[in-house]
Amino acid sequence: MFQLSFKVTVTQSTHPGYELVRDDAKFSGGRSAGTCYMPDDYDALKSEPTDKTAERAESNIANKHHSVFDHCSYSVMFEGIPKILAMILNNEKAYATSEKSARYTKMKPSEQERVLYEKWIQIFQDLILQKYPDTDETKVKKLAQENARYLISVFTPTSMEYTATFGQWSKIVYWFRKFIAEETSNVFFNKLKPYMEEFVENMKFLEVEGLNDEAKGGELSLFDRRQSRQEHFGETYCTTYLGSFAQLAQAHRHRTLDYKMVVPDVDPKFFIPPIIADSVELMDLWLGDIESVVEFFPQGMLISIRERGTYEKFILKTKERLCSGAQLEISMQTYNTLQNFIGETSMSDLAVFSEIKLYDHGARCASGYKCTNPCKWGKNQLERLI
Repeated sequence: MFQLSFKVTVTQSTHPGYELVRDDAKFSGGRSAGTCYMPDDYDALKSEPTDKTAERAESNIANKHHSVFDHCSYSVMFEGIPKILAMILNNEKAYATSEKSARYTKMKPSEQERVLYEKWIQIFQDLILQKYPDTDETKVKKLAQENARYLISVFTPTSMEYTATFGQWSKIVYWFRKFIAEETSNVFFNKLKPYMEEFVENMKFLEVEGLNDEAKGGELSLFDRRQSRQEHFGETYCTTYLGSFAQLAQAHRHRTLDYKMVVPDVDPKFFIPPIIADSVELMDLWLGDIESVVEFFPQGMLISIRERGTYEKFILKTKERLCSGAQLEISMQTYNTLQNFIGETSMSDLAVFSEIKLYDHGARCASGYKCTNPCKWGKNQLERLI
């Protein structure tokens, strides 16, 4: 029998606390490029003259062969970054992110927002205990914060650690510069640009001239330039729905799906938490409060979300979001999309229909998902109000 015999070499690895010099990352890309033409082994490539490696790196940049610069990564901690910038970064696909949770920790908005935020944390806590008196105190607090954060701005400062490749960082800075340079009368974009300028100023240390995708017309992926998209469901799907900034931030975790958004220019609408939907008094109070901070673009403002992908990747989304541990808004929306999927494919694509119908149980635990932390809701999880 033929025996495989191959050599394994660690070419580079993360060293916590160490900041790789930009020129060294660039040099590493030049060495990686040498792999494509390596006549001998890696040891020979490592021992080649440094000027030859450096020249190869410059040649690859000039020739737009940039993938070789994605072997090195940088992890950057951002403290005080606006939530919307975190969302922009999280809509790009090649990254790792760890972000402060607005579901589990208190946020620090402006004073005007803070008053409303604290007010509604208390209202939600009281409501939850009224409707679900056996709920754990810690969970009550978490759920109250989760719903009160709809009132605070998508520009609220947060903290996140973000890891991307050396080549990707250079592209991101370029995409930010490109967005900033565009003329626009959009109020949201004009509010966003000063924050983007500060981001560029802080991140230009990882920018390399020529190491971008200008030739391909690359740009930030979050903002949709089209007014509408045709809805369809099958092997692939495309759907548009209204959802809050907060829901979209949750959806970004599904990196195998594509998301874009459009922020309304006029007549904004707002998400209404289901737990207050049966009280006209509370609904009026909620809408009055959230409309009073509309200039801040509260996270509960409804935006047009465009979601695209394959049906297999959507099934993976149902295995995450059809659960009482997920944000209620995104759980409800995932179920709505599932119903659209089932309805459309039942007439047009029976092969997809037969697979996706298996997940039509309202909860992932009723569709074969093996939950290690069962809740009281089970398959009835969409009946919850919080």
